[in-house]
Amino acid sequence: MKHRELGDSGVEVSEVGFGAWVVGTDWWGDRTEEQAVELVHHALDSGITYIDTGDVYGHGDSEELVGRALEGRRDEVTLSTKIGYDFYNHPQAGHGELPKEITPEWIRTAVDRSLDRLNTDHVEFLQLHNANVDEVTPDVVEALEELREDGKVDALGWALGPSIGWLAEGDRAVELDFDAIQTVFNVFEQTPGRHFIETIRAHDADTSVVARVPHSSGLLNEQVTPETELGKGDHRAHRPTEWYETGWEKLESLRFLERGGKRTMAQASIQWLLSHDEVAAVTPTFRTKEDVTAWAAAPDTPPLSDDEVRRVEDLYQENFGVDRFDGMDSLRSSVGGADLDGVDKQAAGD
Repeated sequence: MKHRELGDSGVEVSEVGFGAWVVGTDWWGDRTEEQAVELVHHALDSGITYIDTGDVYGHGDSEELVGRALEGRRDEVTLSTKIGYDFYNHPQAGHGELPKEITPEWIRTAVDRSLDRLNTDHVEFLQLHNANVDEVTPDVVEALEELREDGKVDALGWALGPSIGWLAEGDRAVELDFDAIQTVFNVFEQTPGRHFIETIRAHDADTSVVARVPHSSGLLNEQVTPETELGKGDHRAHRPTEWYETGWEKLESLRFLERGGKRTMAQASIQWLLSHDEVAAVTPTFRTKEDVTAWAAAPDTPPLSDDEVRRVEDLYQENFGVDRFDGMDSLRSSVGGADLDGVDKQAAGD
């Protein structure tokens, strides 16, 4: 396993990270607490040293399970969590978004509660969870820096979502010199990831990108096929039918990435992301130990050649040869779509 630095923070992450949203919730399949802990242990044994969780995942359950899994192994990992939602006073309603709370006082309290659940005195990487650009005030930035000065965090990030978008937020993170932006980014869904990379390069910034959903909700790892029936509680079921129907067609144009069996499509999708110097880590959605074994090995497969990168770019510009609507034509914007100028998307809800 190779490692990369988050910005210029000195904090290193494994190129493939473990997204602990899969433990503590049933959105990606049911598993017992013992199975969840075993999955984390298997990730560590497979060379993964970056663990990414959040306080809202399972209303603290994910953090507690990660804390339990890291007993005796805390020094092996770069640990990250996210704060910004008030789940303490609001029940979860399906997959709906909870009320956010992003103030200096809340940040300090939420971090202390997270550290208690994680059974640690610090995290290497703290991320604001889905904060709107106008919520990250100078007082909030000051509170985050104070946490760094107090030794409770080493690097700061801004995790964007839950739907794809929020260009204003990523641009603001670069402007404020956050160490990393986390966003949905994959071969099929290159906005906003490529936009942030362009912003980073234009400003010669030290901000890194952490790519989540690298397999486009099951398409690029071929875990969602025409025969797959997604259960009601499966988080991937939020995608429109058109997304998967067009995705299966697009997938066939990418078979050259498997390079005669030297890489699986899932591994090639991770390697494509890692071909961008700005991408520090990729966090696939691991559902089984077999997933962990296969995808943790992705950085050891042949890197994409310049020609392969160019071919992917050409295909992307041509929508992979598919001339049909994929059901997803909007991005989330907290500024009424003002950040979508020049982007071939409309503001969600318009």
